[in-house]
Amino acid sequence: MKTLLVLLIAASVLAAQPTSLKENLDQAFTFAQKGVEYAFSNIPDRKSSLNNDLIDNDQLIANVKLSKEVHGVKVESEGYFRSYRIKITLYRSYDKLVEDGYIKYVPEDN
Repeated sequence: MKTLLVLLIAASVLAAQPTSLKENLDQAFTFAQKGVEYAFSNIPDRKSSLNNDLIDNDQLIANVKLSKEVHGVKVESEGYFRSYRIKITLYRSYDKLVEDGYIKYVPEDN
């Protein structure tokens, strides 16, 4: 009985450990970065936009939107962790995407 009581107290103490605001924001930012990497790695050839949710262990970790703009792409990625949400918006030119190896050539109809 004493062992069970000690285990319950230890579990409640460990569960009550607060995580800092910075750690939560860092995790949400990391998930938003994963969304950006996903978008750059999956630029569609023919479509003008991409909209996907990234899910891990039955939890939404990022919402990714990519749209083709004149002379480049726009990526919006929202990373989620617990009740925190961080949004990253990036604009990248086709020339830079070719240079970084995300695409092989600049589309003619930009």
